[in-house]
Amino acid sequence: MSKNTIDLLDFWENQMKKSHTSSNYFFRKSPSHYHMMLLVMSAYKLNQNLSVEELKTKLFKTSRPKSALIINEACEKGFFYLEKTSNDQRKKFIKPSDSFIKEFNEYLDTLKSLSF
Repeated sequence: MSKNTIDLLDFWENQMKKSHTSSNYFFRKSPSHYHMMLLVMSAYKLNQNLSVEELKTKLFKTSRPKSALIINEACEKGFFYLEKTSNDQRKKFIKPSDSFIKEFNEYLDTLKSLSF
């Protein structure tokens, strides 16, 4: 086995050990959880605002009540937060927390360093 393969296996083993406390576990619960994370992080990386309503609409094969539950849980766990707009206090944008951004970027950096 190559060193890269061993490093990748070690990386995944470490991810699994901390999985119950990390965002990796939360966002891998279902395709909807994972899709939500990608949508929020894509909007963040592209410097775009993503409203809660837009996010609920974009999540594939997920009912609006189920989407709301996932969003609330992600906010409760500190991965995302809601930001009210100054124009319309009813409209809220969903944003990744600083700690989640750091975790996400570290995860991407590790994967990039392990690429063959």
